[in-house]
Amino acid sequence: MPKVLVIHGPNLNMLGKREVDIYGDDSLERINTEVEAEGKVLGMDVHTFQSNDEGALVSRIQDVDKDFDALIINPAAFTHYSIAIRDAIASIKKPVVEVHLSNIYAREEFRQKSVVSSVAKGVITGFGPNSYILALNALKSLI
Repeated sequence: MPKVLVIHGPNLNMLGKREVDIYGDDSLERINTEVEAEGKVLGMDVHTFQSNDEGALVSRIQDVDKDFDALIINPAAFTHYSIAIRDAIASIKKPVVEVHLSNIYAREEFRQKSVVSSVAKGVITGFGPNSYILALNALKSLI
């Protein structure tokens, strides 16, 4: 059974409490439960990880090649400026899908640039929690 790591970046632990008009009222725990359940339906073993710390995210990304078959990442605010996360993703060999709950291209100008997209296999943005489900389905055909 393929193993997929889902990484959630900074402030995503506050989902359901912060800016619900943008991110919705689902908690991160609920999203993780739904993603793990969909993974089972697709025959995938899904593991989740969230951190507000850039270094912890980089370290976890670096473990993907030895522990997982693919990565789904929502870098959150780090999307727009973390060269460290971008370089960590570039260094792994497994497929990576970047996801975002909101459509970053319909938001503030500073949110419309992703330094991660160029090293991801694909990007899914703007479908709320379903962005993660769409990413799992995309990975199913890649692994």
